Amino acid sequence: MDEGGARIRRRVRVRKRNRPSLGSVLAAPTAAELEPGDEEEEGEEKETVVGSRREKAVEVEPAQNNDSEEDMFGDYDSFAENSFLAQVDDLEQQYMQIPQLRKHASDLTIEDLCSGSIKHNKLSITTVGNFTELKVDEHTKNQSRHKDVFIEPEPDLLYDVPSSQVLYFENLQKSSNELGDQSTKEKDWNSSSHKTGNEELPQNSTEHHQQIDDPCSKVGTSSEENRRKSLKEHLKSAMTGNAKAQTPVFSRTKQLKETLLSEEINVAKKAIESSSDDLGPFYSLPSKVRDLYVQFKGIEKLYEWQHTCLTLNSVQERKNLIYSLPTSGGKTLVAEILMLQELLCRRRDVLMILPYVAIVQEKISGLSSFGVELGFFVEEYAGSKGKFPPIKRRGKKSLYIATIEKGNSLVNSLIETGRISSLGLVVVDELHMIGEGSRGAILEMTLAKVLYTSKTTQIIGMSATLNNVEDLQKFLQAEYYTSQFRPVELKEYLKINDAIYEVDSKAENGMTFSRLLNCQYSNTLKKMDPDHLVALATEVIPNYSCLVFCPTKKNCENVAEMICRFLSKQYLKHREKEKHEVIKNLKNISSGNLCPILNRTIPFGVAYHHSGLTSDERKLLEEAYSTGVLCLFTCTSTLAAGVNLPARRVILRAPYVAKEFLRRSQYKQMIGRAGRAGIDSIGESILILQEKDKQQVLELISRPLENCYSHLVQEFTKGIQTLFLSLIGLKIATNLDDIYHFMCGTFFGVQQKILLQEKSLWDITIESLRYLTEKGLLQKDTIDKPKEEIQYSFHITKLGRASFKGTIDLAYCDILYRDLKKGLEGLVLESLLHLIYLTTPYDMASHCDPDWMIYFRQFSQLSPAEQNVAARLGVSENFIGKKASGQPIKKVDKDIVNRLYLSFVLYTLLKETNIWSVSEKFNMPRGYIQSLLTGAASFSSCVLHFCEELEEFWVYRALLVELTKKLTYCVKAELIPLMEVTGVLEGRAKQLYNAGYKSLTHLANANPEVLIRTIDHLSRRQAKQMVSSAKMLLHEKAEALQEEVEELLRLPSDFPSIAASSEKA
Repeated sequence: MDEGGARIRRRVRVRKRNRPSLGSVLAAPTAAELEPGDEEEEGEEKETVVGSRREKAVEVEPAQNNDSEEDMFGDYDSFAENSFLAQVDDLEQQYMQIPQLRKHASDLTIEDLCSGSIKHNKLSITTVGNFTELKVDEHTKNQSRHKDVFIEPEPDLLYDVPSSQVLYFENLQKSSNELGDQSTKEKDWNSSSHKTGNEELPQNSTEHHQQIDDPCSKVGTSSEENRRKSLKEHLKSAMTGNAKAQTPVFSRTKQLKETLLSEEINVAKKAIESSSDDLGPFYSLPSKVRDLYVQFKGIEKLYEWQHTCLTLNSVQERKNLIYSLPTSGGKTLVAEILMLQELLCRRRDVLMILPYVAIVQEKISGLSSFGVELGFFVEEYAGSKGKFPPIKRRGKKSLYIATIEKGNSLVNSLIETGRISSLGLVVVDELHMIGEGSRGAILEMTLAKVLYTSKTTQIIGMSATLNNVEDLQKFLQAEYYTSQFRPVELKEYLKINDAIYEVDSKAENGMTFSRLLNCQYSNTLKKMDPDHLVALATEVIPNYSCLVFCPTKKNCENVAEMICRFLSKQYLKHREKEKHEVIKNLKNISSGNLCPILNRTIPFGVAYHHSGLTSDERKLLEEAYSTGVLCLFTCTSTLAAGVNLPARRVILRAPYVAKEFLRRSQYKQMIGRAGRAGIDSIGESILILQEKDKQQVLELISRPLENCYSHLVQEFTKGIQTLFLSLIGLKIATNLDDIYHFMCGTFFGVQQKILLQEKSLWDITIESLRYLTEKGLLQKDTIDKPKEEIQYSFHITKLGRASFKGTIDLAYCDILYRDLKKGLEGLVLESLLHLIYLTTPYDMASHCDPDWMIYFRQFSQLSPAEQNVAARLGVSENFIGKKASGQPIKKVDKDIVNRLYLSFVLYTLLKETNIWSVSEKFNMPRGYIQSLLTGAASFSSCVLHFCEELEEFWVYRALLVELTKKLTYCVKAELIPLMEVTGVLEGRAKQLYNAGYKSLTHLANANPEVLIRTIDHLSRRQAKQMVSSAKMLLHEKAEALQEEVEELLRLPSDFPSIAASSEKA
């Protein structure tokens, strides 16, 4: 044994690491010994220990099995000499001199040695066995004079201990508990706050510690001596056993990650609440968020402007903010970080308002992965989707991503239920849309109501095209930040005939000559392509991407075909197999149908992109373009404002959108697509113009962006009248003075001097209220004032409430009421046609121009029950026949006739569920039919909410719930659960169903790698987003059911016994 002991000593000494000796670690200084200087040194040492532990927590290595003698006793020189146990014996003697309360505190904190969370405690305790050192830094001592200090036990306490000693601590705890039970019987602690070792440290323990110099009582009983001896023997046997035993393997990766995430959220939350400069690991967010951005989006570092914006004082102080940067500058990332701060650190809900349904769905797909990983819900409010009021969550918070219209309805429902203060942040993308027609008016009133009803809700607005920011700042009471940063340099060019000029603001006429276009064109090509589009495109494709913006949809298709006609056959070979795969998938999602133009252009890597395509087709083509399979899109201006599809070169076919001359904001959005960050070193835009447009174009490129003006009054029924109805319905403002005061705070109120020439704001307010009263939507009440003044207040009628809850355009609310009332007299339920007619959007019918021959053909094929519907509406076959043959006829309500025609389209679509066959039957673009379907689904949802407010329409409620679902998905019933997942359209749902993924649960538990192999043309990013969205939706449904159960089992607050006892009290 001696020889073995010497060998052990030699080896251990060679490997010996520099650590403080056990005596120095365990020695407990008295209050007298703890000088200020010592405290300072001790604080530094504490920081070092905390840092090392933090490093351990991040870089945990798996435990290794090790039976060699070399590492049997770690840092201690020799077990034979009993150096460790000797020190233990000395320290026991010292320990007996320490007050019993202090020893008791050591029992309470035995596990704090093992926790990396010491960095969060103001009172740090280091423990080995039952021997404790209380480290009190200067800050803690000062704090303890004013308030009690307590320590929270952390969840995973043994992860920082060498794995070979874990068994020892577990056995030690058991034995100390047994010994503690014996000794407790023989001791008198004289303390009312005595607790077991598993409970929290008493709050007054710090105060008792300050009295450490007080004489301590004598407790050296025989049981204590026995305890000391048995403890020494236990240490000896435990260390020998642990050294010889195999090291137990502990897999704690998941617990570590969760612990670190929880700790960092708490740190970030405290940082935000204290408004300190220490923002935590990643802009007040856990470092996991940074890792997720690297994992999901490949973002490793923020741009300098993003860092500056996130660290602005106004952002730290939660002031409202407007920021503006060029397209592709990275605006959305800043908004996302601010939203995550609100959700994770401040624990409040967030609303993000986006302009289009496609962008809402794209954003939901992108953020669902974050929601699943970080524990918040992502909810879609677009089309017919969305619950009003939103479900009130128990623990997790919600990120609502909404279109402009649905965002308004959501805010109304939160105000009505008194929950608007739960909304911590509202983010508006494309803020410049506040100046665009009826949608701008809806956005304006949404923001005005948030500003008026909640002083704690922050508003963030962003845009690439803002000019009169001062007005918006005044309206939103916001700070402003702007930068001209672009990740890729953009060069603007103009093409006149064969010459190309670079836009140069320093030049006399705004441009300087760049080069002559050198291209060998045949006479045929010159006639077909006078603007040299083929030459300009072939300079960049197929290795780089190109967008060609065209004035009209038809022009997009023609240009795509023309370019392909003159491309060489070499272009067919570029990624040939993948292009054939795109064609195959387009056929699969369209029941074997394919547009003949796309069939000819896709093999060359070219396609058109406009609203005439179905959502499935657009999504598939966009994915092919993003991956480089397609290299050229001919598109309309809607692509510039929609999904993000950047290109190396952007060509503007003409300075027109339809027949209107290009606006500066439209031009900036289009050219902003040039230059792909991380791919291109430069972006180019080329505007093709004729000599006749030269002067207008030079003004276009040099003038500032257009000003943004309120449309609140201009859009009469969708604007100011709808606003007043909701103000009175929600009881935000019910009398003339309050309503006028509210109007002064709107964007229109800020701009009233510019916008109002003849009438004052007061006059317009009175006029609008009079109109609503005459229409039967409001009623006026008289209030007598003491000073003999007569004051009018208003309350909403049943019809008014139904109109504002259903968000019905007030121009149509009385017509809708009349149609529904008439329908009750003889609702035909033998088919869906009558219900479909009632939910066909009025605004789309007013713009419809029927093909009378098709109308007559479809009419003649109706069943008797379906013809009965037409007869009840006052449309006869005789009338349609005369219109088709061009004969003179009596006047019939044009809106009813047109609306019935669109109802035929929808009815046929629901029966056949094949958009291609319906498109052929009615000679309509398939994209228009799909937008009609989307509009009908949304309007059906509105009519449902309208009927819910009017008792007389009870019969419609159950009927419209099912119809709305049918219109929303328009597929066979078995595909609906899959299509509830954001981004899963009909074609993809069919693929998933055929592959065996037949429910939401199947999809939520799918492996993305297996999906890629099983489903054709599915990228890894799409597969991951799809699974994350399914998981998110599944969690939402499960949470909603749990909340329903809890609500059912919860004792009502107005329960008689509770109410009676509170009254007695």
